[in-house]
Amino acid sequence: MIEKAELQDLVRDAAACVRATNPMAPSITNTVTINFVANAQIAVGGSAAMVYLPDEGEAMAAAGPAMYINVGTLLPIYEETLPRTAARLAELGKPWVLDPVAVGIGEMRTKLLAGFKEQKPTIIRGNASEVIALADLWGLEGAGGESTVRGVDSTQGVDEARAAAVAIARYTGGAVAVSGEVDLVTDGEVVALSHGGSQFMTQITGSGCSLGGVCAVYAACAKTPLAAALAAVNVYNLAGARAEAKVKAPGSFQAAFLDELYLATPEDIAANPFDLEEA
Repeated sequence: MIEKAELQDLVRDAAACVRATNPMAPSITNTVTINFVANAQIAVGGSAAMVYLPDEGEAMAAAGPAMYINVGTLLPIYEETLPRTAARLAELGKPWVLDPVAVGIGEMRTKLLAGFKEQKPTIIRGNASEVIALADLWGLEGAGGESTVRGVDSTQGVDEARAAAVAIARYTGGAVAVSGEVDLVTDGEVVALSHGGSQFMTQITGSGCSLGGVCAVYAACAKTPLAAALAAVNVYNLAGARAEAKVKAPGSFQAAFLDELYLATPEDIAANPFDLEEA
């Protein structure tokens, strides 16, 4: 089991590498949140590129060191774009992040997410209900629970998704980040519970989607998927708490939050409070 101090060092190193190298993490993401995803990626020190055409997806898979795929608002062309992009990422051995938004709703979304099982995403970022539903869709043993997905909202708690998150991480060999009041990050061997955040994060559009994009930025630099996912979750919890202390409403929070993502140092990010447990 990795020690907490060692994991903190990996998180700090990933954040420092991002600031030093400005990695591009292209995204195929929710059309509702494209702007926020791009701005968050830039704020933490990365570079953004938003694509949706099949050939662009394959090209960006080759061009960037990591990539983000979000199935939130699907267009018909994504039935071709997403499998081709995921296959190219797998072929190249590039890290990539999957956000299984609203898994189980609609035939195309279900088909696409079922297909991603073979590509084994490096990091999966979702709410509790989505993580439970994805583990069920993939037929993973030991996942437990029954999902009650309601659009992009979770109707279940992070604790209820723990077994599913661990099962997915063990299957993929990567990491899973479950967003909630206390965020859970696991690689199937350990579970990190990251503290902080803000009540306003549930009152703006795109906090989860942009977190997935930031996971991809850190995946471009981190030595392990767990370090990348925890770096992203930690910086979000840190920036959320700091932003809420300065504002009184969601609109101003969003701007303050981006500012705090930008201002967070690698040392700040590594030091954000989290508990580490055996999975």
